[in-house]
Amino acid sequence: MAFVDSGADESFIDRSVVRQMAISTKPLDSPIDAKALNGKLLARITHQTRPVTLRLSGNHAEKIPLHIIDCPQTPLVLGIPWLRQHNPQIDWTAGKIISWSNFCHSHCLQSALVPAFTVPQTRPEPPDLSLVPEEYHDLAPVFSKHQALSLPPHRPYDCAIDLQQGAPLPSSRLYNLSKPENEAMERYIQDSLAAGIIRPSSSPVGAGFFFVGKKDWTLRPCIDFRGLNNITIKNKYPLPLINSAFVPLHGATIFTKLDLRNAYHLVRIREGDEWKTAFNTPLGHFEDLVMPFGLTNAPAVFQALVNDVLRDMLNRFVFVYLDDILIFSKTPSEHQQHVRMVLQRLLENKLFVKSEKCEFHVPEISFLGYIVAQGEMQMDPAKVSAVTEWPPPTNRKQLQRFLGFANFYRRFIRNYSSIAVPLMALTSTLIPFCWTSEAEAAFKELKCRFTSAPVLVQPDSDRQFIVEVDASDTGVGAVLSQRAVADNKLHPCAFFSRRLSPAERNYDIGNRELLAVKLALEEWRHWLEGAEQPFVVWTDHKNLSYIQSAKRLNSRQARWALYFGRFNFTLTYRPGSRNTKPDALSRQFSEEPVSDPEPILSPSRVIATVTWDIESLVKQAQNQRADPGNCPTNCLFVPDSIRSKVLQWAHSSRLTCHPGINRTLAFLRRRFWWPTMEADTRSFVTACSVCAKNKTSNKPSSGFLRPLPIPGRPWSHIALDFVTGLPPSNGNTVILTIIDRFSKAAHFLALPKL
Repeated sequence: MAFVDSGADESFIDRSVVRQMAISTKPLDSPIDAKALNGKLLARITHQTRPVTLRLSGNHAEKIPLHIIDCPQTPLVLGIPWLRQHNPQIDWTAGKIISWSNFCHSHCLQSALVPAFTVPQTRPEPPDLSLVPEEYHDLAPVFSKHQALSLPPHRPYDCAIDLQQGAPLPSSRLYNLSKPENEAMERYIQDSLAAGIIRPSSSPVGAGFFFVGKKDWTLRPCIDFRGLNNITIKNKYPLPLINSAFVPLHGATIFTKLDLRNAYHLVRIREGDEWKTAFNTPLGHFEDLVMPFGLTNAPAVFQALVNDVLRDMLNRFVFVYLDDILIFSKTPSEHQQHVRMVLQRLLENKLFVKSEKCEFHVPEISFLGYIVAQGEMQMDPAKVSAVTEWPPPTNRKQLQRFLGFANFYRRFIRNYSSIAVPLMALTSTLIPFCWTSEAEAAFKELKCRFTSAPVLVQPDSDRQFIVEVDASDTGVGAVLSQRAVADNKLHPCAFFSRRLSPAERNYDIGNRELLAVKLALEEWRHWLEGAEQPFVVWTDHKNLSYIQSAKRLNSRQARWALYFGRFNFTLTYRPGSRNTKPDALSRQFSEEPVSDPEPILSPSRVIATVTWDIESLVKQAQNQRADPGNCPTNCLFVPDSIRSKVLQWAHSSRLTCHPGINRTLAFLRRRFWWPTMEADTRSFVTACSVCAKNKTSNKPSSGFLRPLPIPGRPWSHIALDFVTGLPPSNGNTVILTIIDRFSKAAHFLALPKL
């Protein structure tokens, strides 16, 4: 049905009809502003159809271009230009057209045709199902490219853009575009308007629009949403952890990978938020109706959508990471049911699949950069070749890009942290970027390690885990392993290593070994906590095997013991000769010995040699008085006879140079102990004449002396004071002195007490 409007300056057609009937369009030479009767801007018209065939009134047919606008209530509007050209005479009583203009008789009224509005319609090409197994051909619409390009409906998962209150709205300048970029921009705007995913805008914000080159030399449109992202309230919906993504895959023997088509464009912008996505182009101001790439909340919004759509299947036989869907099953018949369930669910929610990027019913599959097969996982050879062919970085940005890529696979590389140390040092902005021989060696070593990385087995929560740990003076290392059913040999599931912090290097060997256990359990908590069978921790520190039954623990060990209580495991001693894997991981951080070390301090700066001869005097004095028995471990008991010498040495020697009370006491506690050490130290330092002469006062400076004003007459101002500490006389011990400040006359009153 056509709507004839004598007040319309042009003839219009609804955008959804254009899209539904696949009508060809072209951009206008000059955009047209559509306004209401009150002058309000309704829309900006940028495209029109190519001539379409319009048939009505039985024998009237013509070809006419129509301007494209959003008007779903009236899909076709014939305006005043059409009325002037055709000048139809209408019999309002009979309800029919009785006469046409001369133009109609010569051009439109040719033969009796069925009254209808038709256009030259080209049916959309059916989806290519050549790569899709035949058992899923009945679900062909889910592979439809045409439907994936249509405007999706509003859903509860629409992308909301909530802005920080009071934040200034961002605005960006127009970017200069080259001739090829201008042509690509025009095609992008035309196609997006025809698809209905953007529309003209009058928004007060505007992001920049530009292009970046792709690997195939084509241009990818980009919108600079950085200003909008800075003032957007962030959506904290979590993305899946890649490290734990493959845990549910244990036992799976057959896999299917699905890739969603136009993933982000399958999500609408929340109604009323479209203006916030506006962007500037030389062709005008437009805004997105679907979620564009580059929005800060786009990944979280899309992950929430697919998680909710497939919620009852997640981690049972489906894993989803944004637009990548992995389906895994134990048997082919079960797998076919699983794939069908997923495809049906996607179709019901108007999510469409890109068949050319899917893989169906395969025993081994590449997913998220890994090769996943039955019971094992390894690096994707395609990704490895990308690393091995990587040229040496020439600046800090290129190095960061390489390390970011390599870090993705660090779980496969033994000694990764140690090898990458020279490269990590160059990422600091505090030093100039200089590609040294050490960096080149580390770069080549990493690339070599990628080609020889081991195959990691997928952890099986039903079988026992073995955690091998070790600690050196500089680092800790651990290996998580399980015994394979086929050969009953240990196979690695994951590696872990970490450099010790300066504070951790001060731990004694027992605490360092225990720290290695704690860090390993933290790293693999998602596998070890709640494991079906108690796991075993192997350590080459024999005393550590008694930690679970120890009656006395220091505060640090007690804290760690509380954490260990979450796990069901046993600590077992294993000699160092058999504990080679974690030992190598822990010692990777040790520095190479220097054959010809350079002096750190010039000999001219040396005053005297530090000696601890006082210890021998203390031991001699112990012959006269035995240790009382409560002396702390690793400390010498100091008898009374030599305490003054020890205090003199600790406070006044060249080694210490008269420190304060706390530092003197801390120095003594490193080697010595006696019951009254704190009180004696405080008294000794307080009485030190050298400190008294040279110590700077930490009290605030005194104020200026200000004399009191002279009184104008006697006894108008008086001064009072007390004389105390006198021997008793007639029961009095205190004298109150009262002095007139004018005449200096004095009165003395005896008081029994204050």
